[in-house]
Amino acid sequence: MPPSATLRQDARVIGLVGLAHGVSHFYHLILAALFVWIKPAFNLSYAELGLLMTVFFVISGVGQMLAGFVVDRVGATRVLFGGMATLGIAALVLAAAPGYSMLLLGSLLAGAGNSVFHPADYTLLNQRVSKERLAHGFSVHGISGNFGWAAAPAFMAGVATISTWRVALLCAAAVPFAVLLLLFLNRSVLRTTPNSARDKAGESSFAFLRLSTVWMCFGFFFLTAIALGGIQSFASVSLVSLYGITLATATSAYTMYMLASAAGMVGGGFIAAKARHHDRIIVVAFAFAALLAVLLAIAVVPGWAVVPLMGAIGFASGVAGPSRDLLIRAAAPPNATGRVFGVVYSGLDAGLAIGPLMFGALMDAHHPSWVLLCIGLFQALAIATAVGVGGKRPAAALPQA
Repeated sequence: MPPSATLRQDARVIGLVGLAHGVSHFYHLILAALFVWIKPAFNLSYAELGLLMTVFFVISGVGQMLAGFVVDRVGATRVLFGGMATLGIAALVLAAAPGYSMLLLGSLLAGAGNSVFHPADYTLLNQRVSKERLAHGFSVHGISGNFGWAAAPAFMAGVATISTWRVALLCAAAVPFAVLLLLFLNRSVLRTTPNSARDKAGESSFAFLRLSTVWMCFGFFFLTAIALGGIQSFASVSLVSLYGITLATATSAYTMYMLASAAGMVGGGFIAAKARHHDRIIVVAFAFAALLAVLLAIAVVPGWAVVPLMGAIGFASGVAGPSRDLLIRAAAPPNATGRVFGVVYSGLDAGLAIGPLMFGALMDAHHPSWVLLCIGLFQALAIATAVGVGGKRPAAALPQA
């Protein structure tokens, strides 16, 4: 194709995949945003509310591993369509829930729908976007996820405030169905080639699990997701305890973190597109973020500095995003991208499931500074896994029949 046509196709694929990813992250928080209404409606405890989120992320994490195999066998497009439809059905089940058991079922369905996005999205980007724009594709993919996280609380709480929490969930159900229609209308640019061939013994389906780089990538996501879970769940309340600032200011600090992270991903896309050693970018970015988290933890800065420091942590973490995804791409055999991204990104769900429990226990024990110290610690530990992946050669194709 001529360069102008290639640019248009790349932009179209990146935009569609980014939109789908934003819906996925939007669904991470549709229940959490409604806890203040759901708790009294069913007379639930905080533990029961927390279990709804744990079910979502556990099912999503396990499902991602399985979804990667399905993506490689039947192609990413059909799997993505199925996941999007499942999210919409899950919201309808939640909206009609007469009791806690139905809420659990809805959370399970939402986790199953969410599980397909990373293996399907990254397979689409790797197959349908030209190599010179792939870093920017990964950048947009990460930014769209942040936008989904940011939009969910405002959208869900806004609708529930002027109506009911059930109406808010019905409105949430309309989102994936509308995006599914848009994806279907653009299905011609989203076609991928399945990697359905397997060796006679069936071993090549699982041969990628013997690659140490796959598990180091999993470890990277697991460690960084624990830190992210702490930031999302308890960074604001820990800052209030440590610095005596208002909750509004602490919430502004979290908002600044998310916005700066999105800005960092934009810049990180340009850096990653020109860089050769993506592991070095990750090391510098996360070392800087970890040091700033420790600086906040020891409370040696004035209260007014909390918001810009949280922004700097978010920006540094965002810069590492595109390089991280390119590093995983290099570690994935070209005929197993769905499986590799499915396993690797299940580490994200595992970390997000464990992180809030861990940091919640620290807050219950009245150790707000430990929350920020551990956030910095897990970001620092992730550096070792990035260095391990960066030191390996790009993965070769797996043997096939």
